[in-house]
Amino acid sequence: MMYKSTTIMPWYQFTPPGLPRNPSDPNQYTLVGNAPALCPGINLRLCSIQANDNMGHPIITAVLIAEIAMALENNTTSTNVFLKP
Repeated sequence: MMYKSTTIMPWYQFTPPGLPRNPSDPNQYTLVGNAPALCPGINLRLCSIQANDNMGHPIITAVLIAEIAMALENNTTSTNVFLKP
């Protein structure tokens, strides 16, 4: 029998300190809680990601990197990636 995890992963806002902007760098994210940040006024397409937590930073897996790339390429928010509206 398979069990689904009921753990809700937290959301992290993409907050790069400058250049280079690297969505695969966990240090360029800020923990925001149970909902994605809306990113008002920020000139970035990537707003927030949902991931497992590692001491206040997201655990960015290869699967999540691929989901970020696909969301940005298609300009479409996905399950774990929230783009600027």
